[in-house]
Amino acid sequence: MSENASTGTAGTIAFLGLGHMGGPMAVNLIKAGHTVVGFDPVPAAVEAAKEHGVPMAGSAAEAVEGAAVVLTMLPSGKHVLDAYRGVDGGPGLLSVAAPDTMFLDCSTINVDEAREAAALAVEAGHRSVDAPVSGGVVGAEAGTLTFMVGALPEDFDTVKPILEHMGKRIVHCGDHGAGQAAKVCNNMILGVSMIAVSEAFVLGEKLGLTHQALFDVASNASGQCWALTTNCPVPGPVPTSPANRDYQPGFAGALMAKDLRLAVNALESTGVEGRMGHLASEIYDAFAAGEGAARDFSGIITDIRDKSGK
Repeated sequence: MSENASTGTAGTIAFLGLGHMGGPMAVNLIKAGHTVVGFDPVPAAVEAAKEHGVPMAGSAAEAVEGAAVVLTMLPSGKHVLDAYRGVDGGPGLLSVAAPDTMFLDCSTINVDEAREAAALAVEAGHRSVDAPVSGGVVGAEAGTLTFMVGALPEDFDTVKPILEHMGKRIVHCGDHGAGQAAKVCNNMILGVSMIAVSEAFVLGEKLGLTHQALFDVASNASGQCWALTTNCPVPGPVPTSPANRDYQPGFAGALMAKDLRLAVNALESTGVEGRMGHLASEIYDAFAAGEGAARDFSGIITDIRDKSGK
């Protein structure tokens, strides 16, 4: 893989998908000295990226031509696979890219789709890494994301310096698809635990406990978890939690609903008895069907409270 003589960084990175997460990630790569060429089909995303200094190509294929790394941050596995293969007679990225290009997918997609994308890339003579992220928009802007990486060891070594310019924790989880597997498992834990924490606070309210009293006990006892001590669903005990900003995300309810659907797909494909994962998915699907889609996922407590009778 070629390098820029002036910076020692990997050659041109084609960054495809410059939304709320991808845009700040591309900016951080540029700040670190990487040569980045971006593309997004959404005009608003293109304009925002341009305002922050991201050079833009006229198409995804144009961005990929001559790039050493193709980084995708797309909404779904279908988008990733369609981009790789090409649709409606258009060229697929795999056919446009130079031989031995590194395809680095940071989207959150089904494990099976990630493995299929990797197989397609390798079959076309390229290299492939799946590296979904955790940390939300705040982490993307601050460059403090966590990357869960599925890759061959030598490919992990290649992409790690790139990922370190966008995140503070880079974990090699295993071979192709392992990054997506780790994210699915982690976010299933998170979704289930946020529901449990929220139900406990509503129960505490009914029993006459103050939020602070319950927090002081649970945060120092066996109920301690990230959903309680970092993203506390009630205002007050954790001043930085979204509950103190009327549940402005953060990590939106629509994204939690999406990730839990991916978890359910994984449960069903593997035959795992995952009743809590299924139930959490149903609860967040209902939450995200309304105003909860744009609220932080910790806002699920308001739904629980409403259904419990104020």
